[in-house]
Amino acid sequence: MPSTEQHLRVTVAALMYATGEDQRTLGAGLRLNQAQISRKQSGLAAWSFTDLDRLSAHYGISPLDLLAGADHAVSRLPAHRRAAAIGGVQTVLV
Repeated sequence: MPSTEQHLRVTVAALMYATGEDQRTLGAGLRLNQAQISRKQSGLAAWSFTDLDRLSAHYGISPLDLLAGADHAVSRLPAHRRAAAIGGVQTVLV
């Protein structure tokens, strides 16, 4: 059975895809750099509770939605956070 950490990595990847973000854009929204996002997404570093709170604020969904799985989290995204085309690009202003 996959760990909670693995589920969160899959969820973050799905949210990035649905919003058109890359690691650099997500990092800017979370006040992390691209390398830090890469390490967290590859499992070399863990997502913290602080990161979970920042992810929640960044995507406009609750921390529990983030932990409920990728499909659930993507379904909870506010309409304005979704990319115009799946796999498209969205710029986040910080």
